[in-house]
Amino acid sequence: MTHGIRTDTRSPHLGGDRGWRDTASRYALVPLRVFLGVTFIYAGLDKLTDSAFMSDSGTGSIGDMMRAVRDSSAIPALVDLSLKNPVGFGYAIAFGELAVGIGTLLGLFARLAALGGALISLSLWLTVSWASDPYYYGNDLAYLMAWLPLVLAGASVLSADAALGARRRQRQGGGY
Repeated sequence: MTHGIRTDTRSPHLGGDRGWRDTASRYALVPLRVFLGVTFIYAGLDKLTDSAFMSDSGTGSIGDMMRAVRDSSAIPALVDLSLKNPVGFGYAIAFGELAVGIGTLLGLFARLAALGGALISLSLWLTVSWASDPYYYGNDLAYLMAWLPLVLAGASVLSADAALGARRRQRQGGGY
C-alpha cells in the first residue's frame, strides 16, 4: 500500500482477481442469451404450429397481417416482397427464429445467430411495429437493441462456441 491507497488488484476477501465481480461480468450475458433463445424458439414453433397464421388470408394469417401493416410500414417495398408469397415468408421467419433461438441458446455460432436475430427484429420493426405510437409500445425495437450486445460479445461462457474454442486450443497445444 502507498499512502493508504491499494495498488494491487487482488481482493483480500474474494480470493483475488477471480472475485464475484469478475464472475458476474463473465456470466452477465447468459440470462439475455437464455431469454432471447427461448423466446425465439417459442416464436418460431408458435408460427409453425398455427395453421391460421400460415395462410395467405383469414383471421390471424400472415397474409392479412402484412396487408394490414403495408401502408404504415417504414419500408412498404419489403412488405410487398413478403406479399408475393406470404406463406413462404411466414415459414422463412419461423425457421429463421428457430435457427436463431437454437444457436443463441446453445451458444453455437453465437454472433451469427445474434446477427440473424437482430436482422429479424429490425425487419419486423420496420414493417409490423413501425406504426406503434409511442414507439416503445412496439417490442421489435427493444428486441433489436437486446441482440446487439450478443452480436458484439458472442457467447464466451456456457456455450458450444467456448467449448469448441477450448478444444481447438488444446489441440494446438495452447491450453487455456
